[in-house]
Amino acid sequence: MAFKALGELLDESLSLPRGDTLYVVAAPSAEVGLRTQALINAAAVAADGGAVDEQVLGDAAERDLYRDVLGAAHDQMVADGVPWPYLKHAALTAMVWIAQDMAAAERFWNAGGDPSRLAPNRAARRRSDAASSTPSRGSTSGTSTRKGTTRAKSKGKRKT
Repeated sequence: MAFKALGELLDESLSLPRGDTLYVVAAPSAEVGLRTQALINAAAVAADGGAVDEQVLGDAAERDLYRDVLGAAHDQMVADGVPWPYLKHAALTAMVWIAQDMAAAERFWNAGGDPSRLAPNRAARRRSDAASSTPSRGSTSGTSTRKGTTRAKSKGKRKT
C-alpha cells in the first residue's frame, strides 16, 4: 500500500460564514502553527496554575497573532468592516483548528466560544445527572450486619 498525498487527507482550509460571505482561512505556515500550539499550551498551563512561560507569551504578544492565524482572510474581514467580536471569534476558531482539528474548531465556532455551550445538550446532562444521583442498591448477598451491642455496659455486669 502506498502513501496518499497528504493534501488529499488533510483539511487545508477553514471556511467561516458571515451572512452571505464565506471567509476562507488557509492552513498556516509551520512557523505560525508551532507558535500557535506553543501559545495554547502555555495558556493551558497558566490556567491550571502552572508556571507561565514568559518567553512564549511575550513572543506571541509581540506579533499580530490574529493576522497570522487568519492570513488573507484577516485583511478581507478588515476591508469588509466586520465587527471586532466576529474577527476575534474567527481568529480563536482558527487557533483551535490549528492546535486541535476541524471538529474541535467547528464545536468552538458553533458554541460561540462559550465553554458552557460546549457541554452536552440539556437533555443529555439531565440523563447523566439522574444516573449519577440514583442511590446504589444495598447488598443482595442475604446477610446483614448485626446491630452493635452495648458491650461496654454489659462488661461490668458479668457473672462470675
